[in-house]
Amino acid sequence: MELEMVSRIMRSRRQVPQQPEQQPRARWTNGVTKVFLDMMVDQVQRGNRISNSFSKKAWKHMSAEFYRKTSLRWDLEQLKSKYAVLRRQYAIASSLLERSEFSLDESTGMISANDEAWAAYIKERPDAETIRSSGCPMYEQLCMIFSEPMTNGKHRQVGGIPSACSKVPLNAMEEESSSSESDEADDVADDQDTYQLLTYDTSATTANRKRGRKGIEDAIAAGIFQMATASKLRTAAIRQINARYSIADCIKQLDEIQRVEEEVYFAALDLFKKPSAREIFLSLKVEKRLIWLRSKCTGNPVL
Repeated sequence: MELEMVSRIMRSRRQVPQQPEQQPRARWTNGVTKVFLDMMVDQVQRGNRISNSFSKKAWKHMSAEFYRKTSLRWDLEQLKSKYAVLRRQYAIASSLLERSEFSLDESTGMISANDEAWAAYIKERPDAETIRSSGCPMYEQLCMIFSEPMTNGKHRQVGGIPSACSKVPLNAMEEESSSSESDEADDVADDQDTYQLLTYDTSATTANRKRGRKGIEDAIAAGIFQMATASKLRTAAIRQINARYSIADCIKQLDEIQRVEEEVYFAALDLFKKPSAREIFLSLKVEKRLIWLRSKCTGNPVL
């Protein structure tokens, strides 16, 4: 009975899982974005925001609810990428509104200031050009999601806009990316622990079996031990790669590049999901990175 169980385990380990189909690039319309924002506000009000992100249970719930409401089968990483983009948009908008020259029209979401103030700020942060032209019409919801709550867990309201909107650093997305980046290594580590336990159990029971079966069972146990060892080495390699070429480091370096077009910036966030792309991006000379991103994200290295 134990031999049959171990054999089934070995057969299941030999099965190569099918690679999931590559997800199409998400196209975020205003309507779809509002659905996502409403879900995040609901989770904040339920107390499911942890530090600068949401609990795993909240993300799982939002992923299912997002599909139910939009019929768009986008994966969790695509939702988290949009979360990072919205957090960056909020950071820029809140940074603008901290300056006395800028003001928000709550009815339209447009942020207004004189040309000199805009020119000075855009010179400092070129990616603010989008907010100048399109405004931030969902700023109230962004405040509810990204601002720090009061001690009672609520957000103070002034004229419909939460006044507790605290400034978020423009590179504050690093914390969110680090958790998703370690998922693969954690899964491998879980497999390793499971099969090390099976190896131990198999070795312990082998001593009580008949000599005629002992050789076969020892071979099975040795095979499982080898798989556990390989899994351990793979875990270490994944952790080393993630630490050296992390999504957080890529985003930090991307933020330091001047004159990055909005289309290229958002496409780069999807591109950074690939370990090989992260390694190439961080290995390039600084002056070559934008040219490479343009060629990968738009097919045209010089815009």
